[in-house]
Amino acid sequence: MATWSTGLTLSKQADLIGFQTPQGSGSDPVPGNTPGSITDRLTLSQRMPAAWGVFKAFAVLLLVHVASPCPKECTCDSHAKAVDCRGRGLYDIPRHLQADTLELHLQDNRIRGLGSMAFRETPQLRVLDLTNNSITSVSPSALLGLRSLRQLSLAHNGVRELDRRLLGSVRNLTALDLSHNAIAGLPGALADSMRQLRHLSLQHNRLQKLDRSHLEALESLEGLQLRGNPWRCDCHMIALKLWLETFLFKGGVVDEVTCTQPDAMKDKDLQQVPYELFHSCMATSYHYLFANLRHLESEHRHRDDHLHLPELGGGGGEGGGSSLPECEPKQRPRPVNLRHAIATVVITGVVCGIVCLMMLAAAVYGCAYAAIMARYQRDLKKAEERAAAAAVSLPDKEKEKTGTADEKEPLENTIA
Repeated sequence: MATWSTGLTLSKQADLIGFQTPQGSGSDPVPGNTPGSITDRLTLSQRMPAAWGVFKAFAVLLLVHVASPCPKECTCDSHAKAVDCRGRGLYDIPRHLQADTLELHLQDNRIRGLGSMAFRETPQLRVLDLTNNSITSVSPSALLGLRSLRQLSLAHNGVRELDRRLLGSVRNLTALDLSHNAIAGLPGALADSMRQLRHLSLQHNRLQKLDRSHLEALESLEGLQLRGNPWRCDCHMIALKLWLETFLFKGGVVDEVTCTQPDAMKDKDLQQVPYELFHSCMATSYHYLFANLRHLESEHRHRDDHLHLPELGGGGGEGGGSSLPECEPKQRPRPVNLRHAIATVVITGVVCGIVCLMMLAAAVYGCAYAAIMARYQRDLKKAEERAAAAAVSLPDKEKEKTGTADEKEPLENTIA
């Protein structure tokens, strides 16, 4: 509607110009108001077609420009609805973009940061490529409004940290490339908004460890790139090692995780590090027990695969076809669920604690009872001793009383 109203306004202006001459000096006639001479009318009639043609062409050009805006430093593809601004030396996101743009390519520029709602003009954006810029700061609301975004690349920049709210509005993201940055850690809530993510690249950053909970929330993940990071393969990496094995078991694709520390594991792939090298963790972490269980299960699975391999490859034509259905229904053993194991350990610890408390209460009760009984026995013994002493002293008192009476009788007789 705005485009068509602009064209009509220009047409009206052309009509007015065709019937009115510019203001002159003195008493120049205005053909729209005074009749004028025949010569003036002829001159005006000759000017009208030329003026009308010029303004009509200008109106058409302006109409096309309003209908399909494209920044002068970019190339626009109206059919694919893509805007290509690669290698143009841009310092900021270009403006006046079409609202229905689906792809925006901004690689190889000099963009230094992404402000709040930096892409509010393109709410339908699906592909956003910011590779090889100078981005060091990203606003938590930089991607706000991009609910249809599928692919995002921030590779080859200087990003050091990601806010947990950054990807909260792009929950349909399927590919995220954060490689070649300076990221040292991922926020805990970041993975909660990336349930649909299939490909994640974190290679060549400053990651030393990666929490397993960040990866378990990525239910649709198919490919993961982790190489080029200074991984510290200590006791905290056992959980990541277990997750990587489970991820590969489910058919995922992951590159190597090369350890840089400690020296005993330097330049070794975490997936190839034997669990025996984590003996130092046994006294400080209960993960060691489950790691050994998982390792034994993995060895058992590989042994079964080697046993089935000659059967699958040895048969030709009909023989191979008949052996395949026999193997397919057999389910490979599922990996140990570490969460269930941890829950079992916690519950066992709680039960053992309760039992220990009950035993302690019983011991205290027994000690108190023994002390009370001992005191009772001592009091009883003392009472018996007092009774015996009283029984021994009673005859002596009776004798003294009898002697006193005998002495009184002769005295009374004498007086009498």
